[in-house]
Amino acid sequence: MSESLLKMTKDGLWSNNIVFSQSIALCPLLAVTGTTTNGLGMGIATTGVLMMCNLLVSYGRQLIPSEIRIPVFVALIAMVVTLVDMVMNAWLHELHKVLGLFIPLIVTNCAILGRAEAYASRKPPAYALFDGLMMGLGFTLALVVLGAAREVSGAGTLFANASLLLGDGFAWLETTLIPEYRGFLLMALPPGGFLMLGFILAGKRLLDKRLAQRPEPNRAIDQPLAENV
Repeated sequence: MSESLLKMTKDGLWSNNIVFSQSIALCPLLAVTGTTTNGLGMGIATTGVLMMCNLLVSYGRQLIPSEIRIPVFVALIAMVVTLVDMVMNAWLHELHKVLGLFIPLIVTNCAILGRAEAYASRKPPAYALFDGLMMGLGFTLALVVLGAAREVSGAGTLFANASLLLGDGFAWLETTLIPEYRGFLLMALPPGGFLMLGFILAGKRLLDKRLAQRPEPNRAIDQPLAENV
C-alpha cells in the first residue's frame, strides 16, 4: 500500500474519523445506535452511499459547473440514498422495518456532502472511491462501538437480532453477556447515547495524548550512529 493510501486509511479510521475527530453526523449516530446490529446496518448503508457518491462526483467533476455543484451533489446523494433504501427494503426487509425511517436521512448527512465537496470533486475516481470506503468504515466503526457500549449497558446483550442483517448463519453473534440483567433504560434513550459518546470521545483524546507523548523509537538509536559517522 502506498504512503498516500496508508494515510487515507489512517485518517478515515482514526485521525480524521467522521465522528471521533470531526464530531459530525451525530444525528444518525444517536438515532440508530440503540443496538450494535442497527449501528452496523446503518454503517454499511452509509458506506455504500459514500462510495457511490464519491465515484459519481469524481467522474462528473469536469462536467458539473462550479456555480451549481452543491445542488447537483445533493441530487446525486438523494438518488443514491433512494436506491439503497429500495435495495434494503427488497433484500433486508426485516432490518428495513427498523432502520427504514432513518435511511432517507442519510441525504442530510453532512459528512457525505462534505467528502463530495472537499475531496471527490478534486481527485481521480480511484482515490475518491477509496476515500469513501475508508471514511465509511470509520463511520461504521463509530456506530458499532457506540452501539455495543449502549446495548451492553442498556440490555446486557450484544448483536441482538444480528441474523436479520447478516442472515441465519450469523445468529451465533447474538450474545447475552449479562444473564437476567434488568436493563438500564437511560442507555437505550438519546440522553444515554450522548453520555456514552462523551465517554468514548474523552477516551480517544486521552489515548491520542498518550500516543503523542511517546518517544520516537528510532531517535535514540539514530543519534549515536550519526555522531559516530
